[in-house]
Amino acid sequence: MKLLFDENLSPKLPRLLAALFPDSVHVRECGLLGLTDEDVWEYARVNGFTIVSKDSDFQQRSLLYGHPPKIVWLCVGNCTRQQLVQLLMLYEQDIHALDTDPCTALLVLS
Repeated sequence: MKLLFDENLSPKLPRLLAALFPDSVHVRECGLLGLTDEDVWEYARVNGFTIVSKDSDFQQRSLLYGHPPKIVWLCVGNCTRQQLVQLLMLYEQDIHALDTDPCTALLVLS
């Protein structure tokens, strides 16, 4: 499963979670930093990524357009990078299940 971490998240997250989510990247690594949500959405769709973001715009896009891509929406407010790592590790099975569920487009974590 490949996660695409939005620019509002630490660029270190893909490396810190590589054992659980190999081939994951941050938008910075893809040349998407500063581009529109539409550009990030399209990149994720074409390249088979699930978007991970704290931004509600992706949740809204998911409701409007469905999937792909799928979205992991982090509704956690201000927190440390380590708290995000722990949250994503805690919900690892749910995130992998999202990837294989043909009917679900959005996973909300809080």
